[in-house]
Amino acid sequence: LHLDMDAFFASVEQMDHPEWRGKPVIIGGETRGVVSTASYEARRFGVHSAMPMTTARRLCPQAIFVRGNRRRYVEISGRIMAALQDFSPLVEPASIDEAYLDATGLERLFGPVEQLIPAIKARVREVTGGLTCSVGAAPVKFLAKICSDINKPDGIYILRPDDVDSFLGGLDVRRLPGVGRRMVAELEALEAAQKAAAQAANAPAEKKEEKPAE
Repeated sequence: LHLDMDAFFASVEQMDHPEWRGKPVIIGGETRGVVSTASYEARRFGVHSAMPMTTARRLCPQAIFVRGNRRRYVEISGRIMAALQDFSPLVEPASIDEAYLDATGLERLFGPVEQLIPAIKARVREVTGGLTCSVGAAPVKFLAKICSDINKPDGIYILRPDDVDSFLGGLDVRRLPGVGRRMVAELEALEAAQKAAAQAANAPAEKKEEKPAE
């Protein structure tokens, strides 16, 4: 399983400041810094992580801009990781707001994965004071990470082993971990070139031999 907290830093700030709930909240440094996390309300305006703060302020000037409180985030992250240990001894934190959990054999204690995941989500909500997370289940870790992002926020996606091939066949390369904008552009150009080559190879012979009119 891969568990990923939903807009973690921003959600903590909204929880600690109830008057900010439902409003766009952006966590980041000074004007020259970059966005660390944006609440889902801010994301509707096109704001996203790693975006320059100057751009975020232009896209969403009405947002609440916060420098952030890392000590508070670490505190809550510790609660989350401890809660996951209640379900499995094999918990691998991937960052302050995400972790992998080996669910092998847990059905004997918690039932099938369809019951296990809601139980984990409920426990996380309890220990954090109301924060939501999204969970993906898959045969391997990198697929579980992709799956946790599919139905965000507060989502669940379970990928069965028999469905892996069809899932990968229809997967947008933008969802692959580590694939940035430059690589996406290169992959799209390669795909376009491959399609053009395939069309040329399958074109009727007479069209291939056509010469421009004199």
